[in-house]
Amino acid sequence: MKNEPKLELLCEYYATLKAPVVVGDGPYGMRQIFDITGGEVTGPRLSGRILPSGADWILVGADGVGRLDVRGTIETHDGAIIYISYTGVLHMTENVMQALVSGEFTEFGETYFYANPRFETGDPRYSWLNGLFIVNQGRVGPNRVEYRSFEVR
Repeated sequence: MKNEPKLELLCEYYATLKAPVVVGDGPYGMRQIFDITGGEVTGPRLSGRILPSGADWILVGADGVGRLDVRGTIETHDGAIIYISYTGVLHMTENVMQALVSGEFTEFGETYFYANPRFETGDPRYSWLNGLFIVNQGRVGPNRVEYRSFEVR
């Protein structure tokens, strides 16, 4: 196709997480809350740290799909504050479950784990982020999640 979308790497980041607060099985599935304790952002156009604020309010359905609901804050290397929020899906495969308890990570692309983050900032140096469509590919390990973020062009 002539105008087929292309993906360009924006950054990679990880977030460290507390052990989950388990809300339990409710009418929509198993709800767990993973508080963010920190992390780091690295990339050609965006770098900094993940602040210890925010969480993932994940809901795992009877179909074995985790539905992400994440909100967090990035402080860039030069002091800008960026709010990030996203939804996504994580198929809770045997590999994912094993990684969560074994101390090892899944590999990018090993399981279906994608999100669509939205960035918000009032800092004019990073206002270009406000209008981007981003696709994340993720991987999991014990008390940590990692993403590659791609700008859709």
